[in-house]
Amino acid sequence: MKWIIVTGDTGGLGSEIAQTILEDKEYGIIGISRKENEVTKALKKVYAERYIHINFDLENPNEIKKLYLEKIKKVGKIYGLVNNSAYAYDDIITNAKIDALETMFKINVYSPIMLTKCAIRDMLLYQTKGSIVHITSVCAHTGYKGLSMYAATKGALEAFSKTTAREWGEIGIRSNCVAPGFMETNMSTTLSREQKDRIYRRTSLKLATDPKSVGETVRFLISEKSSSITGQVLHVDNGTI
Repeated sequence: MKWIIVTGDTGGLGSEIAQTILEDKEYGIIGISRKENEVTKALKKVYAERYIHINFDLENPNEIKKLYLEKIKKVGKIYGLVNNSAYAYDDIITNAKIDALETMFKINVYSPIMLTKCAIRDMLLYQTKGSIVHITSVCAHTGYKGLSMYAATKGALEAFSKTTAREWGEIGIRSNCVAPGFMETNMSTTLSREQKDRIYRRTSLKLATDPKSVGETVRFLISEKSSSITGQVLHVDNGTI
């Protein structure tokens, strides 16, 4: 079994990524999020032997080594990591609050870095040619009012991914990013219909991004079909302009 860690598996995009990967029977998923919900229960019911959920709060990056040693490592060799979980602190920069910023950077940057550390060490131990995928955002490439601080976390993750690819590519470990556009998920529920329509009009297709399309892109990057792709950011955003 090729085990893939997917964070934020209880959310709309995370569950779509997990399910899309599970459609390929050679993979198993280790899902990580704060607590189980109806989505994780449904995945367990369908993929009982290939889906494991672990309750863990990614606001605690200092505990990730313990998480790996006590729970993840016992499951099996790690072939992939999908850093999907994210926290969005939306506000203009003149209203920035350090506590909210620290929470966002812990979840969006520090924990993905520490999970990547553990995943790569596991791959080195078992001489696995693995694949790491970071879910970033169109926000890191084009400006949206109120999202400068969130965009900063996603830009940091993209810079981290590119250098990770350079450091470990020689032994077959790849690192890439997928930058989705705006989707109809829990993270967009605070936006009004008018705000959403204004965002979608900035895309070439004039639509919300399809989470299934993002999931298929992630599965491709996890698989050996993308063996020559590393250090890249793939945009799945309906052609945002």
